[in-house]
Amino acid sequence: MNKSVRPPASLPSERATGTGFADRGDDIGEPDFEAIQQSPEFKLLRKRLLWFIFPMSAFFLCWYMTFVLFSAYDHEFMSRKLFGAVNTGTVFGLLQFVSTMAIVLTYRRFARKKLDPQVDTVHELAGVGKE
Repeated sequence: MNKSVRPPASLPSERATGTGFADRGDDIGEPDFEAIQQSPEFKLLRKRLLWFIFPMSAFFLCWYMTFVLFSAYDHEFMSRKLFGAVNTGTVFGLLQFVSTMAIVLTYRRFARKKLDPQVDTVHELAGVGKE
């Protein structure tokens, strides 16, 4: 078991039924979504996701706005030739694509290491994915 993933908590519904989150009592047999949302495992999953999304979004927004502001207000800097027909503005524009790919790859790695194990724990408690 991954040390970063806490073992499932014993909920009152779990003690009563012997399974993960109790069914809502209807004929469909769906998990109790309110109990899932209130569980410590789900709250930890949301916390981990938000701790990644907000800083990374702020970083990218600042980086993008820097590019936009330089493009709008510092034409001299952005039109400086670096080599051949390539200027600073072109390099900054291409770096926007590079930074986007870096964020995507960083998120993929983060999700695989931190989010996916927690999602599996929540699924296990909810009885989802079992066939």
